[in-house]
Amino acid sequence: MDYLVSGLPPGPFLPLFALDDEALRARGASRVVADASPGYPCRVTLEDAAPGETLLLLHWPHLDVATPYRSGGPIFVREAATRAAVFRNRVPEQQRSRLLSVRAYDAGGWMRDAEVDEGTRLEALIERFFADPEVAFLHVHNARRGCYACRVDRAA
Repeated sequence: MDYLVSGLPPGPFLPLFALDDEALRARGASRVVADASPGYPCRVTLEDAAPGETLLLLHWPHLDVATPYRSGGPIFVREAATRAAVFRNRVPEQQRSRLLSVRAYDAGGWMRDAEVDEGTRLEALIERFFADPEVAFLHVHNARRGCYACRVDRAA
């Protein structure tokens, strides 16, 4: 089973780093400095920020569809994130080290299946969910804090 694990595109976030703290707060966002690692998982690079790195904490509509599953939530984005990570047929270390909630959706954004498991078992969940031909993509979330982590698509 060929698959792609992808981070978010950096474009929507890059201009936000130029805003001052007041302007960020007006948009429901905040600038933070990582004080530990792991703990600040960047959703663009799919890497944890190193202590001392600057990030934004903001709301992101990760499933912007016209179904009851429409959803969004908090994410971190590193200031140094300039290119979206893409991993072909492998799981980033950031996901391997966490308890994950994996949700399988059809092309219309309707949930078909879901599971909570250790990140070390993500490959098995990808294979299981993509065995259903109706599953178009997966969303991976950190189970403990519920934050969106990444998307998994079938590779063409």
